[in-house]
Amino acid sequence: MDSGRVNLEIIFTGRSNVGKSTLFSQLFGVNVRKGKKPGTTIAPNFYHYRDFLATDLPGFGYVKGVSRKFNERVKDFIVRYIEDYAERIAAGIIVIDSGSFVEIVERWDRRGYIPIDVEMADFLRDVGIEVVVSANKFDKVDSPEETIEYISEKLKVSRERIIPTVAKKGDVGGVKNFIRQIFIKNNRHDLIKVLK
Repeated sequence: MDSGRVNLEIIFTGRSNVGKSTLFSQLFGVNVRKGKKPGTTIAPNFYHYRDFLATDLPGFGYVKGVSRKFNERVKDFIVRYIEDYAERIAAGIIVIDSGSFVEIVERWDRRGYIPIDVEMADFLRDVGIEVVVSANKFDKVDSPEETIEYISEKLKVSRERIIPTVAKKGDVGGVKNFIRQIFIKNNRHDLIKVLK
């Protein structure tokens, strides 16, 4: 991939095993490596069209079965990638597992740590990247309104920027619309056709 020709990029980021690669595949019609166990995507997947790039970053956070050092290397790679290309990244789509988000965040809070999803949202904002949340696996949520409110509060993202999705079933229309609006906002109507 010739990254020197990229003028506009959208990144997909989030914990391991939340459905980033499935969402990415659904949106751009590309086959990417994805799996049932965390850590399948250990290198970015790219969709490149003219000077547009969509990047499915590796999952961050703890991955069972790999060393702590490896986990840290992946996290460092993600941070460095975002810092290096922040100027061209129009939006960062944080993909979360809606069904387990509350439990994971509360576990981190109880231990006195900032949840890694919260750190990522703050980091993207700090480097000037627009943040949207793909609340994936939303069909597993018992209290939709309360869950969206909780996500909004914890990630400091307006409710309008939280998009319920079920990537596995192809329910990705809200994210598609968001990306379409990014293209329009950047006067890139020619890119709308990349969305499947």
